[in-house]
Amino acid sequence: MSAPAHIVVVDDDDDVRSTVAEYLLRNGFAVTECDGGEALRCVMSARPIDLAVLDINMPGIDGLTLAREIRASGDAGIIMLTAKRDDVDRIVGLEIGADDYVTKPFNPRELLARIRSVLRRARAGNGGESPATMGREVQMGVCRLNLDSRKLYRPDGSEQPLTAMEFDLLATFAAHPGRVLSRDQLLDLAHSKEIEPFDRSIDIRITRIRRKIEADPAKPQTIKTVRGAGYVYTPGGTSAG
Repeated sequence: MSAPAHIVVVDDDDDVRSTVAEYLLRNGFAVTECDGGEALRCVMSARPIDLAVLDINMPGIDGLTLAREIRASGDAGIIMLTAKRDDVDRIVGLEIGADDYVTKPFNPRELLARIRSVLRRARAGNGGESPATMGREVQMGVCRLNLDSRKLYRPDGSEQPLTAMEFDLLATFAAHPGRVLSRDQLLDLAHSKEIEPFDRSIDIRITRIRRKIEADPAKPQTIKTVRGAGYVYTPGGTSAG
């Protein structure tokens, strides 16, 4: 299971940010949305990033300032995104250390191509490894589970605390997508020694996990109950309803 590159999309325009993030998610990237500089700083303090798509013109901390901070902190790729066609911004961004520059409105396919190009160059300079070296990750509802660090991350990039048993159960589901697993199978595959096979506390743990990963825990779409059989993990089941 290869590690997806972690991309942060930083834009104060909700529509632009969500559209870009959704498109990148569909193309296999790990994506975190940030509505401004403070959110980006929180993400970067919590986990490494491979590339940032930065809007230049934002209230508060502007994109050029953030580009300087990213470049000072490491080798993550930087693509500047702006509605302005001012050559000065383009030149300043590139002088700061941005890898590329895309002007709004843009074709998402063009942005994707530029992102892939920047990541290829970065990986070539790191022996083929992702600069962030995040480890293997899988989407779990609205969150992402890092199988190597044993951590679960919320959409904003912050860590969602997990117990050891909750991680083991999530890792078991990740290894068996689309397969109905009985309570006994879950306990066996998760190597749990805490619970007796017929102890219904497995259901309590699943309920707690759903509160952490489901868009609507009352209508789970990621870990579903199969009446009389057990539970099934459905990759991509992130929406409620």
